[in-house]
Amino acid sequence: MTTETASAGVEPADPSERGGTRVDGVTVLGALSPSRVGDFLSCPLLFRFRTIDRLPEPPSPAAVRGTVVHRVLEQLFDLPAADRTPDHADAMIAPAWAELQEVEPAVATMFPADGPEITAWLLSCRETLRRYFDLEDPTRLEPADRELYVETLTDTKLLLRGVVDRVDVAPDGAIRIVDYKTGNAVSEMFEGKVLFQLKFYALVLWRTRGVVPKMLQLIYLGDGQVLRYEPDEHELLAVERKVQAVWQAIRAATERGEFQSRPGALCQWCPHQALCPSYGGTPPPFPADRAARPTGDPAPPA
Repeated sequence: MTTETASAGVEPADPSERGGTRVDGVTVLGALSPSRVGDFLSCPLLFRFRTIDRLPEPPSPAAVRGTVVHRVLEQLFDLPAADRTPDHADAMIAPAWAELQEVEPAVATMFPADGPEITAWLLSCRETLRRYFDLEDPTRLEPADRELYVETLTDTKLLLRGVVDRVDVAPDGAIRIVDYKTGNAVSEMFEGKVLFQLKFYALVLWRTRGVVPKMLQLIYLGDGQVLRYEPDEHELLAVERKVQAVWQAIRAATERGEFQSRPGALCQWCPHQALCPSYGGTPPPFPADRAARPTGDPAPPA
């Protein structure tokens, strides 16, 4: 993701960060992904820092481990079924880590070169991957799609988009959406929040394929738990209304140039705490072009 601002005349690569774009000749009001909706609901100021200011964030070992593990699980299904073994997955970690460093050189700065930290971190990647084989048998699976980019346009011209870890399609056409989480399962109190992401994807697939996914499945590789949920049309329509309401709130905040902080338990992991008023910080000036230009206007050209 680019860290340059729209005011510099650079259109972001992530469509969810565009003020407006065009899809098949249709002017789009804006775009949202599940992560951006989650940012705004968690803390509007965090949404601003990431989406409007596009402040750089240092890579974290946990997040990068997730990236490496996801890459291996994606590539695992390129192998013949008989070769989808723990040992083959283990051997794929080092190449996936090297590939990521080429694409994002900043991740290499997380650890001292050849120190014990990188050794321990790579071991944690291997342990996480091996736990996957306790939960599923990949030799019996043939996913229809992996790392699938999906998007749909609502009646209000809001673009909903995201990337689905895995889509399985049964012989009878039933769709299962699978998402890998490299952390531990959340408590029941927060299940609705984590399921929102998959319901969002289910909504997009329903709109694009005409079929409500039969199953949503969260695989927690941290503690080996699996959460399964069967959505229905009523729930997915509620997700669509919720996303639309969030977008209206984002537009209103953008037009005012006011994104409030919302202190909470997650603040201790926020990379922008030094700029947060709730912790004595001062955010950078709100970009003048964003305050003057309605969010629904087309983004500047690339």
